[in-house]
Amino acid sequence: MSSVAVITGAGRGIGLATTRALAAAGWDVIATARRPEAAESLRQLADELPAVTLRALDVTSDGSVDSCIGSVLADRGGIDLLVNNAGAGHRGTLEQLALSELAQAMELNFFGVARVTKAVLPAMREAGAGRVITVTSLNGIVALPFSDAYNAAKFAVEGLMESLATVMREFGVYISVVEPGPVRTAFFANLGGHVDNIDDDDPYRELISRFTERMSALGSGGQSAESVAEVIRDIAADPLPALRYQSSEPARAIAAQKLVDTTGRSILTATGTLLQP
Repeated sequence: MSSVAVITGAGRGIGLATTRALAAAGWDVIATARRPEAAESLRQLADELPAVTLRALDVTSDGSVDSCIGSVLADRGGIDLLVNNAGAGHRGTLEQLALSELAQAMELNFFGVARVTKAVLPAMREAGAGRVITVTSLNGIVALPFSDAYNAAKFAVEGLMESLATVMREFGVYISVVEPGPVRTAFFANLGGHVDNIDDDDPYRELISRFTERMSALGSGGQSAESVAEVIRDIAADPLPALRYQSSEPARAIAAQKLVDTTGRSILTATGTLLQP
């Protein structure tokens, strides 16, 4: 019987590529999106690959998460892997942001991850096995300008997963994060926030224009979604996965400017001693 993987945000980009990579590796993939019927590429992939099943899942809704995860557990008998991929960028510096925008960014990018992870952990803990792989970002280690809300959410996710990893491995459940740098997806083109229609008298107008231009260039030269998906596939197959994975050498070099140990293994070893009898 195939192992069961649930992927959030599977409609495009890294989520779509991960759906294909895991299905090709023999996983029974539950590919979720807020509106899977509108995700044409995902629907086509599900038609091509019998191992892919589509489910609706809105990570910002308690009811949607409980319904989706509950139905997967009932139908499949368990979940072996959760890939947290759903999320969206948001551009603007703090003075430009309404508090409601900060809250919306946190709701999707942080609480959405926490909500789905919390839903799958009881079954994994009781089974004594499982994997949670969360796609964060280099923004969770090194904050970029004009990404205040997104940076805050990704830093929060990194802290949540680092804390959770030490505890859950005591139950046979392994927690990892994947930290891509620029990726050639529609991510940069679909950033929300203060990108367009900036007032002429906005003091940040010139700076944010420069930043947008530079980030668009970086995105066009970034790694492919497929290469990130390969990293996720390999983590899922690793019997003793690390806490952190950067998805490319450039990303690893940037992370190394801030982290002494880019894998996080030394952190898990140190914090793990606090749980020993």
